[in-house]
Amino acid sequence: MNLDLFFDSAYLPYAAVGALLVGLSKGGLPSTGSLAVPILSLIMSPIKAATLLLPIYVISDVVGVWLYRKNFSPWNLKVLIPAGVFGVFVGWLTASVIPEKMVTLLIGLIGLAFCLNTWLRKKPVGVPKPPTLLPGLFWGTLSGFTSFISHAGAPPYQVYVLPQQLPKTVFAGTSTLVFAAINLAKVLPYQNLRPYSMADMMDALVLIPFAIGGTFLGAVLTKKIPDVLFFRLIQIGLFTISLKLIWSSRDVFFS
Repeated sequence: MNLDLFFDSAYLPYAAVGALLVGLSKGGLPSTGSLAVPILSLIMSPIKAATLLLPIYVISDVVGVWLYRKNFSPWNLKVLIPAGVFGVFVGWLTASVIPEKMVTLLIGLIGLAFCLNTWLRKKPVGVPKPPTLLPGLFWGTLSGFTSFISHAGAPPYQVYVLPQQLPKTVFAGTSTLVFAAINLAKVLPYQNLRPYSMADMMDALVLIPFAIGGTFLGAVLTKKIPDVLFFRLIQIGLFTISLKLIWSSRDVFFS
């Protein structure tokens, strides 16, 4: 077994925090998961970070699906899961063509624009926007694509789902189930493009307790946080992540 994580005092804290954030996202706080790759990218390449975290996502998904097995939006699942899996397929086909930083920049700009539009424009309070098919297929596909590239599928997903003003447990459950399907669809393409070594799997194994603990903690926080505060925290998380993604892809402007 590879015990490098236990003995590398500089590496383990970052990796543990990344796994905890993944768990929190599966417990009902979806924006937190998008911070995991940027945090691990401080100490390793984004590609290695994404590879390391996929098994963590899949294990956390199992716990998250069990926690939210009765709380979800059937309509959204029927649209977003097929679209998200198709987005993974598109990401697989184009992985060697589209620069990762260009995709990262696009994700950041979309999330930033959504938050600013939500906070600045005047609109009737408490009027949910009903889900529609074509936007659902578009944003679902984009979520699957960006999730495949850098585990950053939450911003496009939230752009589509947040305006629906779903009850917070339904929002959390729908998020968990959609991304559980997307992450499962990523396993074979990742193995094809970035084959896992036994050392990779052992590193991921060390981080599983952090992820599972985060999943249960996320579920508890989701139930205890008031609805208005819950969605405002999601928006602030999305805004913060979007700024981080734009900053990390700034080389696009100078290349």
